[in-house]
Amino acid sequence: MTRASSGPGLEAPVADVRVLVVEDEPLTAEAHVAYVGRVDGFVVAATAHDGREALDRLRDDPSIDLVLLDMNLPDTHGIALCRALRAAGSTVDVIAVTAVRDVQVVRAAVSLGIVQYLIKPFTFATFAERLEGYRTFRSSLTPDGGLVTQGDVDAGLATLRTTTAPALGKGLSPTTLDRVVAVLRGGPDPWTAEALAGSTGVSRVTARRYLEHLETAGLVRRDQRYGSPGRPESTYRWLGRR
Repeated sequence: MTRASSGPGLEAPVADVRVLVVEDEPLTAEAHVAYVGRVDGFVVAATAHDGREALDRLRDDPSIDLVLLDMNLPDTHGIALCRALRAAGSTVDVIAVTAVRDVQVVRAAVSLGIVQYLIKPFTFATFAERLEGYRTFRSSLTPDGGLVTQGDVDAGLATLRTTTAPALGKGLSPTTLDRVVAVLRGGPDPWTAEALAGSTGVSRVTARRYLEHLETAGLVRRDQRYGSPGRPESTYRWLGRR
């Protein structure tokens, strides 16, 4: 959708950022598509599950603005794919969305102009923050006349580095968070802390802490269940696509 101005002399229409999601794992690809759909100003133009398909999508649709790129693809590496894009003259922006933490890969990503590097697993709040920062960066470097000031450049780059999404609390680990999310996505709603503890092998208290973190991040919704005498029980519903 394009957000139009409301009258003469007001801000010009701003087109949505068209996104290509490149991810070989189907459930993860679905989750990223759902995430993009929840961020204002972005729309999924296409998905691809390997490097060849990604190149085909970009060739067929030159209006794609941004690629969300996994590094480990069945037929190539994300860095090799980016090199192929740059060699072909493509200036499409790329955000790496990957579990790869190797410093050499990160350095190569920077050298190829990958604008952000998002390490899995992450919450929707972190994902949305990165996309919103990218959108601000994109807008700040497209002023009328095609010229920018030093302030434009500094402000634009700063938006790519600013982070305010909730970090994992003390005692919470990305590995366990990933397992918790996988269980929540794969099982029936609603969940209780006790049920989640039984399915993940963590204590009930720990399960509740992860659920509270995901609630803060906007990935689950907490409700109260009143089914028997005594205190109400908190239940949690997964908000993302399965």
